[in-house]
Amino acid sequence: MSKPLEDLALVLADCKPLFFAMAETPRQQILLLLTEHHEMNVGQIAERLPLSRPAISHHLKILRQAGLVQVRQQGTENFHHITPGPAIETMARFVLGLKALND
Repeated sequence: MSKPLEDLALVLADCKPLFFAMAETPRQQILLLLTEHHEMNVGQIAERLPLSRPAISHHLKILRQAGLVQVRQQGTENFHHITPGPAIETMARFVLGLKALND
């Protein structure tokens, strides 16, 4: 395997949690809601999606683990907001590496 291909494989491995997090429709819907509303708690998300609060919490956990969402605690409430910067950088590295191999 060539060095550029090895480098691309490493970047692709870094993308795996992002692809997993974005693969399911409920997580896509949550990301879109957070993009639109900037910050929401589980109850606010549950009002807009046909999912239980535990299901929403589960999906938010996966999104947090992938680095797509962060949480801000205010009193007893947890407010979730999208943090796409690191994900965009990782995906951009993959796209640029793929492009470089195909140029």
